[in-house]
Amino acid sequence: MGKVYDALKRAEEQRQQRAQDARAVGEVLPAAEAAAPGTPAPPARIRRLLPGIARGRRALPAAETPGTLNKRRIVLLQPESFVAEQFRTLRARLDALAPSRPIRTLAVTSALPGDGKTLAAIGLAVVYSMQPGRRVVLVDCDLRQPSVAPSLGLRIDAGLAEVLADGAPLEDAVARVEGSELDVLPVRAIPPNPSELLASEGMRKLLETLSGRYDRVILDLPPTLGLPDAKTVSEYCDGVIFVVRADVTPEPEIASALDVLDRRRVLGLVMNGAAPIASRYEAR
Repeated sequence: MGKVYDALKRAEEQRQQRAQDARAVGEVLPAAEAAAPGTPAPPARIRRLLPGIARGRRALPAAETPGTLNKRRIVLLQPESFVAEQFRTLRARLDALAPSRPIRTLAVTSALPGDGKTLAAIGLAVVYSMQPGRRVVLVDCDLRQPSVAPSLGLRIDAGLAEVLADGAPLEDAVARVEGSELDVLPVRAIPPNPSELLASEGMRKLLETLSGRYDRVILDLPPTLGLPDAKTVSEYCDGVIFVVRADVTPEPEIASALDVLDRRRVLGLVMNGAAPIASRYEAR
């Protein structure tokens, strides 16, 4: 994880130096780095190495508006956008780990709600599904406040809870996102026992089944702090991507969340919401 923080520091320094070239395009993910396996980052270094982490109070998450939903599917709506290219960069860095650390199931989480974990999970799943011949499924594991289905405009008859609790066939719960090659296992009904379902043997077996059918299984987990769900499900996965919201996510919450998660499973951090840097490459 030390490489992650060093990379984010360098990215932030470059962003500040070239701020005059930045273009206001809304929510973006301009900084992402895959970490070498087994390299934990000491929490004491967070303040020094991560400019852009909030020191004070945390802003409340924005309401679920059409604009919010569109931001989450921006890679689908604008596949050639700056944001989409950042997700492709993240995909390439994760793929580079394959020789030393095979990754089939990848969890995405954050410290607190509103950091952009669902945006990151959707964006990463979409760019993976753009690769010819690669089978990808996105699983919404937030059984308390699910947002994948509404963000992608899915109409569903069954979802994760129905598969785990009621024995609904997996084929009936998986939906294809229109105009893409991405499959989604969404959440339809909020169960009374979300933590128990996610910690069940059925959940573990479900992920084994999905990893046998798909080349990449991307999981949108609940926030890490305050709930056992992210910790529980991440232990079933090959790696974790941790999302930090620039100038919003407080430093103590980041440190606490990384303490909760097994640092050996955290492959990298994504800085969400930082100002983009204008590309100096233009097609001619």
